[in-house]
Amino acid sequence: MSLSSSGSPVLPFLPFPSLLHKPRLRCAAVSGNRLGEVSSRMLGGGRVGANHSDSENKAYAGQNGGLEALYDDGFGDVSVKDYFDASRAINKPDGGAPRWFCPVECGAPIKGSPLLLFLPGADGVGMGLILHHKSLGKVFEVRCLHIPVNDRTPFEGLLKIVDNAVKNEHSKFPHKPIYIVGESFGGCLALAAAACNPDIDLVLVLVNPATSFGKSQLQPIIPLLEALPRNLHATVPYFLSLIMGDPVKMAMASVEEDLPLPERLENLSNNLTSLLPLLSDLGDIIPKDTLLWKLRLLKSGSAYVNSRLHAISAEVLVLASGKDNLLPSGDEADRLWASLKNCRVRYFKDSGHTLLLEEGINLLNILKGTITYRRSRQYDTVTDYLPPSLSDFRKTFSQNERWYVAAASPVMLSTLEDGRIVRGLAGVPDKGPLLLVGNHMILGLELRPLYEEFLKEKKVIIRGMAHPFLFSRDTETPRKEISINETLSVFGATPVTPMNMYRLFSKGSFILLYPGGAREALHRKGEEHKLFWPNHPEFVRMAARFGATIVPFGVVGEDDLIEVPHPMFIILLVFDYNDLESIPFIRERIEELNKTITNIRINADGEVSEQPMYLPGFLPKLPGRLYYHFGKPIETRGLDILKNKKDANALYLCIKSEIEGSISYLKQKREGDPYRSIVRRILYQASFGSSVEVPTFEP
Repeated sequence: MSLSSSGSPVLPFLPFPSLLHKPRLRCAAVSGNRLGEVSSRMLGGGRVGANHSDSENKAYAGQNGGLEALYDDGFGDVSVKDYFDASRAINKPDGGAPRWFCPVECGAPIKGSPLLLFLPGADGVGMGLILHHKSLGKVFEVRCLHIPVNDRTPFEGLLKIVDNAVKNEHSKFPHKPIYIVGESFGGCLALAAAACNPDIDLVLVLVNPATSFGKSQLQPIIPLLEALPRNLHATVPYFLSLIMGDPVKMAMASVEEDLPLPERLENLSNNLTSLLPLLSDLGDIIPKDTLLWKLRLLKSGSAYVNSRLHAISAEVLVLASGKDNLLPSGDEADRLWASLKNCRVRYFKDSGHTLLLEEGINLLNILKGTITYRRSRQYDTVTDYLPPSLSDFRKTFSQNERWYVAAASPVMLSTLEDGRIVRGLAGVPDKGPLLLVGNHMILGLELRPLYEEFLKEKKVIIRGMAHPFLFSRDTETPRKEISINETLSVFGATPVTPMNMYRLFSKGSFILLYPGGAREALHRKGEEHKLFWPNHPEFVRMAARFGATIVPFGVVGEDDLIEVPHPMFIILLVFDYNDLESIPFIRERIEELNKTITNIRINADGEVSEQPMYLPGFLPKLPGRLYYHFGKPIETRGLDILKNKKDANALYLCIKSEIEGSISYLKQKREGDPYRSIVRRILYQASFGSSVEVPTFEP
């Protein structure tokens, strides 16, 4: 890693002479062979994109600075053991001042990447992001603050270092945001820097910020630590390890989720065996004198920030743990959410204080899902969107969470140019611009298998046009957890607006559109497989403007026989909109909710204009099989429909008819599916393996 003195007023800094060799080389080495292939670089070096191998992804990668669908972000290659190894290597008393360094694992980010400053917790080492270095390094210029073990710079001095870095970066790139990730004590520094720079575009990510230190569980034991004999300080690391986090979750951080259970347990056992003896290293990382000094820093830092919260206008994302035994992070998230002008919270109820070292916490994935990543002052749904990485895909479709896809055993059929229907997506073109137009199932339960299949078979991202309500910040709460809406954002969902469609078409994207919208996804009893489309074309002429290919498709599955309890269904609809409207207190809640939601179809004709948002009442049932049929692609290039409304309407009705035909075809053909029953599918997979495709009817 490159190390630099904080004393220089201009970035990039020169390496600090006393740390140029040993810690830099040793810290590069502790990352292991998995990380060592990335060559070290100095701050301010060239920013280049990745090489592309799949020709169909190059156009998309060009929009996003070089990242392709399912790119390898390196997340999961590093364990908590690497954190201790790196901390031992870098945390040597050298008499130097606090300084910035750039981890070698980060590599070179994509073009136009913003700066990310990491401010460490009370340990001061600056390696708290080590599990995230490679993934963040793809899209950020990462710099971490290192505070030497014997350094006694007061809070105001540390703030000056951060403030200088922020002002210097802003002077060079005034139109780019600057990200500051502050962990625990670093959260106080981040908020203080934001208070000092209200006119600079800052994005703060606060991980269990220590602004609540006055209410910390450590307060009663501070006098005991001060009186503790030096020869007993070796017991303190074990005490701290118990309150900082769950060792099992930290050991699970580098265990792959898609491994079979016996292998996962073996890897967990090995990681725990190597991790537990390292806890004694905390005594070397934070000696007694240093620990007492850091506790005083926490006290002064939290007091400084709490008196200036009113001056902070930066965008803030708080990541709060529910089982933080060091700080009351959940309650503090409530307070910050109410006190700050532009604050959102994501709550992790089962996590401890060291959130960024725990299993399943991928910081970049969180930034993607919350639409926090951007490269300019305003988020751009096209150029700022980051495609899902391989680790995103594995997390979302892992063995632990793919029960629905496995149980539904989706059948994907497509139509070739000669009219033959085949299994798979061979009939769907490989290049965009392309518009997929289909029918919604109840609650959109057909989306998950659809996204997975296109990523697996074609390695393309579907940009789904979704209701703006799903992206509204009006739904924010101080204890909001990661939701399915954020998973959809990671995998390409974007608010449905004419401008978004226009720009995505211009970039050659794959777009998914449901003309029936929320009215179709929240249909009532007896309306299964019914299309609710406007009376006038909404998308045909825009697709023709860019010569896009339109692929109509139909889906049937869990909606069939929805009014009768039947083992072929994933859910049984019990209360639809009409039922809930007849219950006074529920009707009032629905009306109150819809007052804050814009009706994007208010000017449309027919029932589609009436699409109140509500959650239907349902009971879980055993899942039925999902069937998809993608019709023959319709080329719009060369069609004279831009000015000819009659022809445009004829094509619109033709597409609608094709979808209705696909639905009828699937309803008829599934009767001959020998594996329509979930029992037969389970027996088949038990005999031939869960990864084997379950047969179906002959197309």
